[in-house]
Amino acid sequence: MALFQKKPQIMSSVPLYSVGADKTIALIGLGNIGKKYDGTRHNIGFSCIDTFVATHDFPKWEPSKKFHGDITKHHLGNNKVIALKPATLMNRSGQAVKELLRYHALTAADCIVLHDDLDIEFGKIKSQIDGSAAGHNGIKSLMNDIGSEFGRIRIGIGPKQPPEIDSSDFVLGRFSKEEKKQLPIIEKEVVSLLTEQLFDSGQLRAETRTTLV
Repeated sequence: MALFQKKPQIMSSVPLYSVGADKTIALIGLGNIGKKYDGTRHNIGFSCIDTFVATHDFPKWEPSKKFHGDITKHHLGNNKVIALKPATLMNRSGQAVKELLRYHALTAADCIVLHDDLDIEFGKIKSQIDGSAAGHNGIKSLMNDIGSEFGRIRIGIGPKQPPEIDSSDFVLGRFSKEEKKQLPIIEKEVVSLLTEQLFDSGQLRAETRTTLV
């Protein structure tokens, strides 16, 4: 059940990833720690996992030296969810996730990553398994440290405006005034997608959703 009244457009739906009973899932939000990064496009993975955690009444985030980030755990149905926000900066995200998976005897296939995507239009959300890094330093780091077989919730922040701006400058910039108005809708739809697919139906599917922007 979606978390806002009007239903987004669903472009495709193909089963990808099944979740059995009593499974442990590592849910990772990517971003950069520090006030200067708050509210930047590159940190939308942080804001979406924050909304997911708050929506499902997880305990408060706790800093963890062992896992190089902030962590919280909760059960959703029969599944245990370990949520992590790496504090290693984006291009070393794999270090934190690798330690988390190793400690809990998990693999990349048990992991779902929420992250910004410059190749996807703002207002669109795509779910998939595997794929290339497409220039995203956080995904590159994950692929180097744990492999590529993790689930991804790709949250669109593109296209660059103006087109000639350096990509790193754009992703580290802040959303426009109009985009900020839409962020709560996007965050809620990410929560809805994860909840519907993973914890209601038991499957992560290849799907594209367009929110009402």
